[in-house]
Amino acid sequence: MNDAVSAMMISSGLLPTGTLLDSLIHISNEVGSMEKLPLVHTRNVSSMIRRIKLLSSLFEEIQETDSPLPPSSILCFTELYSVITRVKDLIQECKDGSTLWGLIQLELISNQFYVLAKELGRALDILPLKLLNITADTKEQVQLLQKQAKRVELLIDPRELQRREQLLQVMANNSLRNKKNKGFIDFGKVEDILSSIGLRTPSDYDGEISNLEVEAQNQAGTGGLIVVSNINNLISLVSYSKSMIFRNGENDRDEEECKPLSLILYNKNHDSSSSSMSISVIPNIPDEFRCPISLDLMRDPVIVSSGHTYDRNSIAQWINTGHHTCPKSGQRLIHTALIPNYALKSLVQQWCYENNVPVNEPMNSLLNNSRSKKNLKEEAIDHISANKAASDAVKMTAEFLVGKLATGSVDIQRQAAYELRLLAKSGTNNRSIIPEAGAIPFLVTLLASQDSRTQEHAVTALFNLSILDNNKILIMVAGAVDNIVEVLESGKTMEARENAAAAIYSLSMVDDCKVQIGACTRAIPALVALLKEGTPIGKRDAASAIFNLAVYNPNKSSIVKAGAVPLLVELLMDDKAGITDDVLAVLAVLQGCSEGLEEIRDNRALVPLLIDLLRFGSVKGKENSITLLLGLCKEEGELVARRLLANPRSVPSLQSLAADGSLRARRKADALLRLLNRCCSQPHHSV
Repeated sequence: MNDAVSAMMISSGLLPTGTLLDSLIHISNEVGSMEKLPLVHTRNVSSMIRRIKLLSSLFEEIQETDSPLPPSSILCFTELYSVITRVKDLIQECKDGSTLWGLIQLELISNQFYVLAKELGRALDILPLKLLNITADTKEQVQLLQKQAKRVELLIDPRELQRREQLLQVMANNSLRNKKNKGFIDFGKVEDILSSIGLRTPSDYDGEISNLEVEAQNQAGTGGLIVVSNINNLISLVSYSKSMIFRNGENDRDEEECKPLSLILYNKNHDSSSSSMSISVIPNIPDEFRCPISLDLMRDPVIVSSGHTYDRNSIAQWINTGHHTCPKSGQRLIHTALIPNYALKSLVQQWCYENNVPVNEPMNSLLNNSRSKKNLKEEAIDHISANKAASDAVKMTAEFLVGKLATGSVDIQRQAAYELRLLAKSGTNNRSIIPEAGAIPFLVTLLASQDSRTQEHAVTALFNLSILDNNKILIMVAGAVDNIVEVLESGKTMEARENAAAAIYSLSMVDDCKVQIGACTRAIPALVALLKEGTPIGKRDAASAIFNLAVYNPNKSSIVKAGAVPLLVELLMDDKAGITDDVLAVLAVLQGCSEGLEEIRDNRALVPLLIDLLRFGSVKGKENSITLLLGLCKEEGELVARRLLANPRSVPSLQSLAADGSLRARRKADALLRLLNRCCSQPHHSV
């Protein structure tokens, strides 16, 4: 291609139609292959999939003709790619998210489908059908889509609307009963509603609770207190409904995790009446009814800004003693308002009634009767005392479980490791108490266990503990690296291997740990192996750990020698991997060593991918793509610059980023454009 033609294509900004058609066919096929529909919004999803399947036939036929596209069609196809991508994301959200929350947001999500259908129609309106070399049948299909788009209406399934109204009625009645303190939930009706939207087994309920918790975390911190409160009400309803509906057998699992070991064994060795602060004062309390701080039954549950629920007394004591974070998540509280969780309170009262447990403990009554006689200073002292009592309860539990790790049978060790795993997940305070009880050396030893579940629980407990910076050093001092790498390399389950990668990622945030982990000759090859073999989550953890280790310069060459670069480029080409940003970040840092730069430079598939990511990548993805291209141009000079100039999308994409990108992207885009400009102005041969 001569220079005049190259310059003309760059200045015109035309897209290469072959690549655009490939992208359209790929994204359309992805949408068309979504066979398992979500449990709600089914009609909207199936209608949208049908439309896009018809468009997929159009794209494939155009590609088969191999004839040039008219320039006027490029804008239409670019807009169609954008719309279909958003359709895919919306359908995926409906499939992966909470079914109940999707039902509550019925009108909002239906309207999103309606807007996308209208945008699809507007894009098709500018498609120059007469200029396309396609069959008459395909033209008729597209014209039919255009007509349907003009008549599209907001589609709300009346059956889903009815289910939503029934659900809201149950929640409203629950709140009303709580205020009147009489009457209980009709769990038969609740079961019918939940069954109608696909929740029929205990695992269905567990999955829905997890999805609701994720949604609550996503909504927390945005100021939407009512939204977070509603989601927590749903979590409470589903959690307790599960325990009531399946309590007579269907949810009786054979696994030892069903009943906490600390309650079984502690009650055998201690008189529950001997300590009013014991976590076993009331046996068999459902986990969802326990306050994460005191581990006791929540009498007055409230929601904080992070979306988590606590007993009012416990969280008030926590806040009043100067803490400004959520005890469970460690997230900073953007405000200290406490929102009553009426649904959970009603469910707790119902459970108390059915299990003959007093709704108000004598100690609570005593405190309530005497509160008016106390001044603010005395209340602050009480708060500190109660918080210390909660910590003492956790310490007692941790010491008890560590004792079982040291002397128990295989089954007891497995259960104790499981409970420490859960306890370490619950908050910063627990993560500091557990190591004080001496747990870390025993957990490190159990990494070599021949029991797959014990090994999995032990490595996950260490990962949870490592979130606290002080514990990172304690874990390293205990000689955990070799054992964790052993699990990463040949763990008995994929979950154990992936959690070992997560542990290495967490530990490698400390500079000294980067050095020590990198010095373990098997660590980096094991992470690279997981990059190839793991699930999407495992690959992301491996990539994150590799990135952290690569920050320490001597580790970079080890990572390159382990074969990371070809794998990373392969993952970059795999849309389903879903770790594009992580991969780009690793490649960008590996470019900082000569071995990494050489491997990256020699991979001919990388530059075209980076050019695509300049347009379609995330903010971070675009920044790292420019970093890589700029580094290659500086190293290879004219050779890579000529390849960039030969691609008609490069300069327009860089110009767009130089104008509208992030600060870092603008600065690097300007530098790369200047470099390309110098290359254009110098005498050279055609490429």
